[in-house]
Amino acid sequence: MTLQDIPKIKHTDSNNFFLLCGPCAIEGEDMAYRIAEKVVSITDKLNIPYVFKGSFKKANRSRIDSFTGIGDENALEILAKVSEKFDVPTITDIHEVSDAAKAAQYVDVLQIPAFLVRQTDLVVAAAKTGKVVNLKKGQFMSPEAMKHAVQKVKDAGSDKAWITDRGTMFGYQDMIVDFRGIPTMKHYAPVVLDVTHSLQQPNQSAGVTGGRPDMIETIARAGVVNNVDGLFIETHFDPANAKSDGANMLHLDNLEGLLTNLVAIRKLVQSF
Repeated sequence: MTLQDIPKIKHTDSNNFFLLCGPCAIEGEDMAYRIAEKVVSITDKLNIPYVFKGSFKKANRSRIDSFTGIGDENALEILAKVSEKFDVPTITDIHEVSDAAKAAQYVDVLQIPAFLVRQTDLVVAAAKTGKVVNLKKGQFMSPEAMKHAVQKVKDAGSDKAWITDRGTMFGYQDMIVDFRGIPTMKHYAPVVLDVTHSLQQPNQSAGVTGGRPDMIETIARAGVVNNVDGLFIETHFDPANAKSDGANMLHLDNLEGLLTNLVAIRKLVQSF
């Protein structure tokens, strides 16, 4: 696939990495607009191809009392409004086969969560919508195993897939990124590095995932140096009070400085 397969995406001739960025979950219309407006402004300034990210529901929570969403239709409608208001493509994750056709009415890219990337029916349902499919590498999977997930999309009649690495389990409560996997997976599809989820510290006794946001720039720089096609970064203007994944999220105020540095690194790497 190419970036041109994504409706509304801009700056595709800039030779920059592309960016998937937004809140973990859609918490409301105002918060989605506030984040989208800021990220669109930054990416336009830096000529970065941009896709707004937001989960319409969170099905993979540790505790039953954790936030799961504001209602499927409500959140999906907000994603559609963001796309229309800011003229950007959008992405959301799906968890059930029935989610594929439903979400495809509202967004441009369907994301298969890492825990579910081996679920054949879900991957095939996403591919059959004709939308671009973002396959998140399972924390338990090798880079080489992702070729089979990509092949499922192809066998379903689509070549619109990319792979996102979101780290590999390192013990019970930590993640690590094996950068050797980037060139391996690039043989199968374009590769995105999920910077913020790679810094999660899951399986905490409290049932709420921890994280290392202080390491975001370190991991992002390494990804750019190793020629990832895209970056995935979750951001919020108030991470401490975000309803999902606040512990590993980038503060919105820090996004422009980070992306400015990463664009400069990208240009330097490409000069070699």
